[in-house]
Amino acid sequence: MTKRKNILKIAIDSPAAAGAGTLAKAISKHYNLFYLDTGKIYRFIAYLKIKYPKKFNNKFIKSKIKTLKIKDLADSNLLSDEVGTEASIISKIKTLRKLVHSFQLNFAYNPPRKYNGSCLDGRDITYNIVPDADLKFYITANVKTRALRRYRELKRLKKKISYMEVLKSIKNRDKSDLNRKISPLKKTKDSLLINTTNLNKRACFLKIKKIIDRKINN
Repeated sequence: MTKRKNILKIAIDSPAAAGAGTLAKAISKHYNLFYLDTGKIYRFIAYLKIKYPKKFNNKFIKSKIKTLKIKDLADSNLLSDEVGTEASIISKIKTLRKLVHSFQLNFAYNPPRKYNGSCLDGRDITYNIVPDADLKFYITANVKTRALRRYRELKRLKKKISYMEVLKSIKNRDKSDLNRKISPLKKTKDSLLINTTNLNKRACFLKIKKIIDRKINN
């Protein structure tokens, strides 16, 4: 794999619905970074499993990942609770993680020339995908705040679901992400903790921007 030199690499890990995706997008736009929400890849594969259960095997997944475009990950169908639960299950499969891993590595280390670098967010980015990232963040918020954010997001998409269902789903997701044997969610020693419970999007962005600017300008 070719690696571009002198690029800015930002790695973000977070539990579900902590606001990491929104922040990562804002950071990527501001610093002209190639952005990837890695969790969406597992959601994309989970959606394929639900949609094509008979075709679903390693060969099928491999062909889909090969032709995967960033716009494919913007499909609102990937945000459903059913897809999220399935994504949590399939992300524990070793062979599947290997397929996704190579896609993520290429994305992180070889972004298109028009970008100044890459920004990835997920569950194991800081220690497994981009361990040599220039900046590492662990973004979190309390579980009720996260559930409320996801509930509002789903409501905007006209999804029929209750807040209690979303809360239960997020709690289950946390349990699965933190306790899985392969690449569990964890905060590394060199990751900066950002708690977004009482911060709005703008305040979160400015807090992280200050840290990035300090790093770039030193």
